[in-house]
Amino acid sequence: MRAIWSGSINFGLVNIPVRLFPATEDKNIDFDYLHKKDLSRIRYAKFCEKEDKEVEYKDIVRGFEYREGDYVVVTDEDIKRASPEKTDSIQILSFAKVDQIDTQYFDTPYYIEPVKSAQKAYYLLYESLKETKTVGVASFILRTRESLAVLKPHSNMIILNKIRFSEEIRSHKELSIPDNERVSKAEIEMATSLIEKLTKPFDPEDYKDTYRDKLEKLILKKAKGEKLPELKKAKPPADVKDLMSLLKESLNNPSA
Repeated sequence: MRAIWSGSINFGLVNIPVRLFPATEDKNIDFDYLHKKDLSRIRYAKFCEKEDKEVEYKDIVRGFEYREGDYVVVTDEDIKRASPEKTDSIQILSFAKVDQIDTQYFDTPYYIEPVKSAQKAYYLLYESLKETKTVGVASFILRTRESLAVLKPHSNMIILNKIRFSEEIRSHKELSIPDNERVSKAEIEMATSLIEKLTKPFDPEDYKDTYRDKLEKLILKKAKGEKLPELKKAKPPADVKDLMSLLKESLNNPSA
């Protein structure tokens, strides 16, 4: 596994040199775009608007339009100069109870590995977070932008979980959300019974991406020239007006 960032965790006067690794990977099926006429691959080229010709990657620079039509080139060094103290450090700003952070703020997880000389300090932070049942709320620079994150103990290590800034969360005020709808006590009791029947300890191994497996098998069938199954029409959604009968049916067959 290759590190995507290296720097240090800082809290108080403690400095822990670490490396950051992606904790997730994309499992989507990769498709290539092809020319319908001859099934040759479509290539994406970068063209210069002024010269109307393709430009090589080595000749492309990052630019910011500070007024219409005028650009200034921005280098990696310029980005570091903007906030040198944040570029190579994960600065813990405060500590909080993890259940105080709404799940809508959570984003991408990363593994944090200490360098050999920092293993004791790393383990001290890990044990302290575990003992206090808190997470470290931190700020750091990743790929030219500042990110907010929480550092939390998980298994035998510390995980960094990026979280969103409050301004990144969209308002829901434009949505039509029901408020104080009339539901009977019997309907609530029936619904809670169904929830209790379906409640079990969460184990991520119980949930698999079955759609991807089925799609891969169908693609291989098509490649071999085998007959594909008929495309079935989706069933129309059940009428939710008669909630009681739907809840009773669900209780009798909870896996439906």
